[in-house]
Amino acid sequence: MAAAVEKRYWREADGRAVVTAWRRSGEPLSSFARVHGVKAQRIAWWATRLQASASEPVRFHPVRLLESASSSGKASGEAIEVVLADGRRVRVPAGFVAEDLARVLRVLEGGARC
Repeated sequence: MAAAVEKRYWREADGRAVVTAWRRSGEPLSSFARVHGVKAQRIAWWATRLQASASEPVRFHPVRLLESASSSGKASGEAIEVVLADGRRVRVPAGFVAEDLARVLRVLEGGARC
């Protein structure tokens, strides 16, 4: 854990090590953070992130490809294109389920594991 505390940027393993050490200590977050020279908000952010990724399993849904509704090759309704921070794009057809899209985006942005 000491090596993680000294790093400017934490990877998931660093965050997990610090959060685990804090929880095992039984100390209040503010006390633990002060003793180890880390901002309490940083530990709290990692605790929230790790809890969210662990509590929401990724579900896979069956996908069925359909022929285009018109001869022009476009399905009815306009698609939405989402451009991620790293430039990857996700195209979503009209009528998508917002919760499913939110889960997919969290996985693609690194907020959850497959």
